Parts: sequence; C-alpha cells; structure tokens
Amino acid sequence: MRLRTTTAAAAAGLLLLTGCGAADMTEQASPFANAQGARTVTLSVQSWVGAQANVAVAQYLLEHELGYRVDTVQVDEVPAWDALSQGRVDALLEDWGHPDQEQRYVDDKKTIARGGDLGVTGHIGWYVPTYFAKAHPDVTDWKNLNKYASQFRTPESGGKGQLMDGSPSYVTNDKALVENLNLDYQVVFAGSEAAQITQIRRFAQEKKPFLTYWYSPQWLFEKVPMTEVKLPAYEDGCDADPEKVACGYPRTPLQKYLNADFARTGGKAAAFLKKFRWTTEDQNMVSLLIADRKLTPEEAAKRWVDSHESTWRTWLS
Repeated sequence: MRLRTTTAAAAAGLLLLTGCGAADMTEQASPFANAQGARTVTLSVQSWVGAQANVAVAQYLLEHELGYRVDTVQVDEVPAWDALSQGRVDALLEDWGHPDQEQRYVDDKKTIARGGDLGVTGHIGWYVPTYFAKAHPDVTDWKNLNKYASQFRTPESGGKGQLMDGSPSYVTNDKALVENLNLDYQVVFAGSEAAQITQIRRFAQEKKPFLTYWYSPQWLFEKVPMTEVKLPAYEDGCDADPEKVACGYPRTPLQKYLNADFARTGGKAAAFLKKFRWTTEDQNMVSLLIADRKLTPEEAAKRWVDSHESTWRTWLS
C-alpha cells in the first residue's frame, strides 16, 4: 500500500518477513549501490507483497539472464526516496505517488530519474466483506456507515465502529476522513499488512462484519471477497490539506524511479528496469505464490518467469 503523502505510505507484504511495521532501513545499503561499472544492482523493497513480487522477478532476471548480483534493501516509502537520491539504492520499482518527493528529487535536485510505468494501477479504499455487503447492500455508501457502527465495534475501537488500517507508515487519510465525514468510527492499526491479513481472514472465517482500509492490486481478494464502500468522489486537490480531507482515494498508475546516476551509467540493468512492465494479474500471481502458498520469492519468480517468457523477453531487448 501508497498515494498522496500525508500521514505516510500505503499497503504491505515484506512484513510477512519482518512481522510488524516496515522497518526504516534507510542506512542499510549495498556497498555496490551506485558504483559505476559494478555488476551489482541494489533494489528497494517496500513493505507489501506486491512490491516484493516486483523485486523478486526483476532480481531473478537480472541474475539469471543478465549476470548481475542483486542486493535488496527494505525501506519505508518516504525514506526510500532519500536512499534513492543518495545512491544507497539504485531503483524503486513501485511508488504510489509522492508528489512532494518527486518535485524535490526529480524536478529540482535531479538526483532521481523517472523509470516509467510499472503497468499496474493502484487504488486504496474502504472495504467490507462481500457476504456482509450482500446482506446489507446500503453499507456500500459511506453515508450509511454510522447505521452499522455497532456491528463493526471491537474491543480496540473504544465503543465506536472499527476502521482497520495496516501500518501507520502507509499512505492513509483515514483519521481525517472519519472526523470530517462525522463517522462514529475509530481507526485501529493492525501494525502491518501481515497482521491485517490475519485479522481479515479470522473475521471472514467466522463470518463477522468488518470495515477495513485495503488496496488493489492485492492477492487477498482471491481468498476473501470484499466490496468497496463508496466514499465521496476523488477530485484533483481534494486531499491537498491533510487535515481537511473529505474525499476518497484516487486511482494511481504505479511508477518506477531510478537513481539518476544509475539511470545514466547502469547499462543493461538500468535499461532492463526501465522496460520492466507487467500487469495486475502478473503481480498478483507472484504475490499469491509468496504470501499464500509460502514459496520463496525466488521460487515464485521462477515459476512466473518459466510461464511468461514472451513478456519478459521484451524487457531484455
């Protein structure tokens, strides 16, 4: 998870490895990052499984087809821009939209270069389980949420309905939305994507109602069908003031970014990463293999690579 920055950045899966919120590993770096002529590439890995899927496939192909060594560094969304600018990492393969950082590093300082579309469109929203939406169709309009607040109450929500969020480090306007839309809800952070998934699956197994911040693409939709609650329509600029946000989230074509020096001197690796572009279905396939079927990232990447040669060959040309 990931969008316009206010509180921080969206969605989450490497937490399957770390167990709780994404660690700020900004000071960690490969000694080869941004080293001219080195046959090593350092990739930033965000804390959600979709980002891990991107890196797994890119790493597999860089190593097995182009002969590079690939190092990975886990960094939170906003600190990742600093790491990329300073050359502690060479590339960031999934950004959900950070206009302040883009203006500072790409347009003004020119230490980061745009790497093109990932090919995946991201969207954050509020969701209820589809079994609850079918029983209570009007719950899918935010104006009716207070009617169901008591059914979404949990011990953690302090007598109000619970709006479950993931990690506090994700892009989220939810606290402002609850306040500005006069909703009888409390935002409760699960702590990570992994913890949030565990709670969602437990609620679903027991057929309990829940309201959650969630995002697509995300493999969990295949396991727990969820229906989006319609928030006030997003319009450009409606989220400009973090304290006054009263609109839903936009749909964001996810972007790649490269360290500017690496973009110029990174040779075949840089050219490959600029061409790396796949679909939501591709990403979800690899994410599902990692998060649900417990394959290692390398095993999941190999399985995708073995069955999608016509796609990735174009990235190498």
